[in-house]
Amino acid sequence: MVDELGVAVVGFGWMGRVHTQAYARVPHHFPLPALRPRLVAVAEEVPGRAEEAAERYGFASATRDWREVAADPRVQAVSVTAPNFLHREIGVAMAAAGKHLWIEKPVGLTAGDARAVADAVAAAGVCGAVGFNYRNAPAVERARDLIAAGELGRVTHVRIHLFSDYAAHPDGALTWRYERERGGSGVLGDLASHGTDLARFLLGDIAALTADTAVFLPERARPAGATAGHTLASGGERGPVENEDYVSCLLRFASGARGVLEACRVSVGEQNNYGFEVHGTKGAVFWDFRRMNEFGVSLGTTYQDQPVSTVYVGPGDGEYGAFQPGAANAMGYDDLKVIEAYRFLRSIAEGVPHGATLADAVHSAAVLDAMARSAETGGWVTPQA
Repeated sequence: MVDELGVAVVGFGWMGRVHTQAYARVPHHFPLPALRPRLVAVAEEVPGRAEEAAERYGFASATRDWREVAADPRVQAVSVTAPNFLHREIGVAMAAAGKHLWIEKPVGLTAGDARAVADAVAAAGVCGAVGFNYRNAPAVERARDLIAAGELGRVTHVRIHLFSDYAAHPDGALTWRYERERGGSGVLGDLASHGTDLARFLLGDIAALTADTAVFLPERARPAGATAGHTLASGGERGPVENEDYVSCLLRFASGARGVLEACRVSVGEQNNYGFEVHGTKGAVFWDFRRMNEFGVSLGTTYQDQPVSTVYVGPGDGEYGAFQPGAANAMGYDDLKVIEAYRFLRSIAEGVPHGATLADAVHSAAVLDAMARSAETGGWVTPQA
């Protein structure tokens, strides 16, 4: 018999919608875990948004105050998709209230924030998941398997890039994302957090790093009202951009491998250009998010002039079989969040973690903090997870 699990979503911008749709789609793709999600409550401080979400998606209730969600006995699990500066307060409160927690990255503004949420989850004995969705791509999981099996030989170096133009327009509104106090470390927390998770997911712990950052668009116009996504604003009072548009980082892994991580939110001509290249002593693997369902692989004993083959993932790779019956049928971004939702629900039902956890968030945040320190000092820094 399947029991219902009352779920809530706190923060209903684009990502809140993605989480909501992911809960609804889990039964469409996976054998039901012992718990079926039921949309109980949605919280969003912008007037009217929560009510609109409740009407559209079927939440039983709507509120502007997330504290009502924490106190609601109908709610057993919560998605936190609010802005970064609220992650720690909401995450800790939800865990203390006994709610299982699926929280978006980077889990606060600093590694201290991520640790506080992780500690609260551990103390409460609830499950905690974090939104590192790119590791859920079947091609990424297949690449990790190849690396772990030694198919590439000894891994020598990796290059990870995350380039986007979402902040490239000079009239992009000065939202919370560009403020140090509310948005944290700019592109580090937004894009590079995914890069650091992919680096560790594929190659293990990062032992040391040195980083450089820059702000390329130093001023933006303040928005006249509530915003969603990456709103344009022109003609209003202009204010300073307080956090980073760009980061480049050299990495040393505990394994001895070397790496380069580069991320930018103001890359004109780049739309979600995310990916990696991993090289080893006898092979290499390549992945581009924009071609999410395939990867390039070079294996063999030729070494010099060794060809690269394109491999299409199929039902035997990761969770691909839950979505498509044969190789080269496309999956999309939202499918990765359905996988996250399924693994979160499975973790709750089984009491064993599946997918990215708060411990992964702490490791990522520690690397981001180390990047920020390195950019200030100009030296090599050891992440302190």
